[in-house]
Amino acid sequence: MAAKPTLAYVGLGANLGEREAALRAALLALGEVPGTQVLRVSPLYRSAPVDAGGPDYLNAVAEVATTLEPMALLHMLQTIEHAAGRERPYRNAPRTLDLDILWFGDQVIDTPELTVPHPRMAERAFVLRPLADLVTQRVSAASLQSVASQAIERVGDAGWADGAMGLKCS
Repeated sequence: MAAKPTLAYVGLGANLGEREAALRAALLALGEVPGTQVLRVSPLYRSAPVDAGGPDYLNAVAEVATTLEPMALLHMLQTIEHAAGRERPYRNAPRTLDLDILWFGDQVIDTPELTVPHPRMAERAFVLRPLADLVTQRVSAASLQSVASQAIERVGDAGWADGAMGLKCS
């Protein structure tokens, strides 16, 4: 019997190179991960780096259904990042692609390699705003207010990833 899929939310970001193309390619790659289906994608946002330098980021959040275990999904995301040229020279370095598990069902995970819910998402407008577009009921107004001073702008319409992948975008 096949494992029941878990609903997970993955943050996507890039601030080097062809950012939007990198995010689209990451969504395509994520959709090709065995046992994983991209269900919806948030609108695209541009944001200034937080606690870092470099160019502005493009960010989004994907809602996925996966039969993978959390660590297996993490390793697949790291493989996708690596294929996109992701390097980790230092913490918060500019990057060609950043993929983070924000939520994995209702699981709470705290290991040296993975912490879920993502430990800094409540401090990041570039995570909360697109996440709220997908699951308004799980992102409180107080959380959004706490990051209101961070520079972030919704860019384009909600269908930025639609045409290339046939995904439902919110």
